[in-house]
Amino acid sequence: MQHELALAFARVTEGAALAGHKWLGCGDKNIADGAAVEAMRLLLNQTAITGEIVIGEGEIDEAPMLYIGEKVGLGGEGVDIAVDPIEGTRMTAMGQGNAIAVLAAGEAGSFLKAPDMYMEKLVVGPQAKGHIDISLPLTENLANIANALNKNINELVMITLAKPRHDALIKQMHDLGVRVYAVPDGDVAASILTCMPESDVDFMYCIGGAPEGVISAAAIRALGGDMQACLLPRHEVKGDTPENQKLGAKETQRCHEMGIAPNTPLRLDDMAKSDKVFFAGTGITKGDLVDGVARKGNLATTETLLISGQDQTIRRIQTTYNLDRQSAELQTLIR
Repeated sequence: MQHELALAFARVTEGAALAGHKWLGCGDKNIADGAAVEAMRLLLNQTAITGEIVIGEGEIDEAPMLYIGEKVGLGGEGVDIAVDPIEGTRMTAMGQGNAIAVLAAGEAGSFLKAPDMYMEKLVVGPQAKGHIDISLPLTENLANIANALNKNINELVMITLAKPRHDALIKQMHDLGVRVYAVPDGDVAASILTCMPESDVDFMYCIGGAPEGVISAAAIRALGGDMQACLLPRHEVKGDTPENQKLGAKETQRCHEMGIAPNTPLRLDDMAKSDKVFFAGTGITKGDLVDGVARKGNLATTETLLISGQDQTIRRIQTTYNLDRQSAELQTLIR
């Protein structure tokens, strides 16, 4: 993909972040998410690409979404896009930190096509690349990661999601002496922290969403890290109720229709197949990766993390927008 497109993708996440920030603290995550979705769609459709949304957030919780298979762009280079207009909708609605607008873009055919469903994920930075196997017990992976990093197990730092489904895991890690950073939401940011030079996070493990998994895979590939994952039907994560069994069966059927199988290990190359990828993430609220939107009158400043896979370059872009000078369509979403 052309490097000139990188700034266009940053513009897309910046617009989504501004739209989401408009509803900061409103108490309704779907209103904020819907605004970010529409801003992202608007700006993608103003970009010189022939784009396809190959995986996106929304179906799993019936939220607003850019739907799988949706075509976007003005025409041009073929591009696969994985999106989450707001990673951290609840945090945005509650005015909490670490909400971010994210997308990954790659040349056509780059990304795993999968339903919006749950995904088990294990992520490490470059030093531990090649030393993980999600089919093994996590304790065996701990030993392998520690050996690769020349650390003792009780010196490792794990990041995960603070969800009830992880309570037993977190206790197990504490019993082994592993330090655990448990964040309310946001496993894309958590995954990227394993590869950032200023971070002390050694690995990320969680069960989260598949769209975030594919977005993370693009970023991790671009940063030289490693990731493995496994798609999980809903009833295996949320409880074996009749309703969840029905939804899980539907997810499994959709997986088979898309040529993939749940409960099967996915390697990094299965999820992000090319180095020609970009990751863009713009902060909505202040977080571990980027600062949030700062507004003063008709001016709004954003910070975007932009990662290029071809040269493994990390850029931080600070942009100040005059909201009065944006298009009328965008103004209705961000002002």
